[in-house]
Amino acid sequence: METKPIKYNVLFFFDKVKDSNEGLLRVRIKWDKNKISFSLGYRVELNKWEAETQRCKKGTTHGKKKITAGEINKEIQRVENFVNGLFDTHEHQGITPTADNVNKEYDRIINGNVKVQLVDKKSLFDYFDEFVQTQSNQNNWTAATIQKFSAIKNHFTAFDKNLTFDRFTKEGLNDYVAYLRDVADMRNSTILKQVAFLKWFLRWALGEGYNTITTFTTFSPKLPKAEKKVIFLDWAELMLVYNFDFTTATKTLPDGTIQPLEAENKKALERVRDVFCFCCFTSLRYSDVENLKRSDITSNEINITTIKTIDTLTIDLNDYSRAILAKYANVVYPMNKALPVISNAKMNEHLKDMGEVCGLKTPITITYYKGAERFDEVYPKYELIGTHCGRRTFICCALAMGIAPQTVMKWTGHSDYKSMKPYIDIADTEKKKAMSLFNK
Repeated sequence: METKPIKYNVLFFFDKVKDSNEGLLRVRIKWDKNKISFSLGYRVELNKWEAETQRCKKGTTHGKKKITAGEINKEIQRVENFVNGLFDTHEHQGITPTADNVNKEYDRIINGNVKVQLVDKKSLFDYFDEFVQTQSNQNNWTAATIQKFSAIKNHFTAFDKNLTFDRFTKEGLNDYVAYLRDVADMRNSTILKQVAFLKWFLRWALGEGYNTITTFTTFSPKLPKAEKKVIFLDWAELMLVYNFDFTTATKTLPDGTIQPLEAENKKALERVRDVFCFCCFTSLRYSDVENLKRSDITSNEINITTIKTIDTLTIDLNDYSRAILAKYANVVYPMNKALPVISNAKMNEHLKDMGEVCGLKTPITITYYKGAERFDEVYPKYELIGTHCGRRTFICCALAMGIAPQTVMKWTGHSDYKSMKPYIDIADTEKKKAMSLFNK
């Protein structure tokens, strides 16, 4: 027998609070000739309410206690689900609920705080996509950053393809850390970054009313982590690279055979060396030297707005940076660019070859942890060189020369000493080494 649908209406409205921009949130349910209303117990600021969606505006807070929109919207959803469920049940039974039925059930379920399952067809992964889209728009994420968060989503899927917010209790969070360590085979330092990204997402979802689990706010896995080693060239190494003659360059093959580099390879390494050294003499990041145009350069300085931080910087030229610019002054590059900059990935690959050819083979120990286990791995310096090594080299050499940190920060765009401290510590060590030369 076909059941007759019950027509009903749910409306969330307010009792206006006198001499205030607030209202007491209520719900009104109408069906047949019945009309009944209940208070939800919240004061809502009326200018932060969206009548169309019948929800508080996302990201807002309400009342003296600054109750979040997420908390209020969650309760609205709970009440709405209760009403829909109640009428669906009666409809299937072929009977219309009385006002007394609704009153008693509302008191039992809502006032009794019985959990009502949220009717939500969106998955955690859908919300994560919304999070990425929202944050990307707000923070002007690069394609590389978006790709990084795509990898995070892949880890969520590999951890639990049916993942929900309820999974992230203390036990679930520890399970996720164990997955990152044992299955994804991550170092502790990387795991801590992944946990930070997860907490960012959960915090956003909590504020939007999608997530109700708050365990993550106090979750802090106790993972030992070694201090990250700053890889840079000291002045002698920088001069070795800057003055290196690639026309006679050779490379040692795995079997020990030494052979000359091909002419085109020599030219490629020379161009990479020049761009890298330009970063070493100016403090520019890869993204900024790749974007550098001749119109950004005068005879005495570079004037740029950085890609990463959108800082407007004026960087004085020195003899070395001028010489590199002069070497390529008559070569035409697309978009009026100043230097022959290749892709970041390709440049990182060539830099390791360049470092090996130049003889940058000082052994460097890299320490890291996986869980409680410590690993010490030794690499020749050239294997650790990347594009960002140029900027680090500039900072370390400048500080070691005695240039004041405040001056260095004007060139680099660093805004506080916290980010400069690792370099200042290195510079102090370099100064001590230099002073020891007087003991000979």
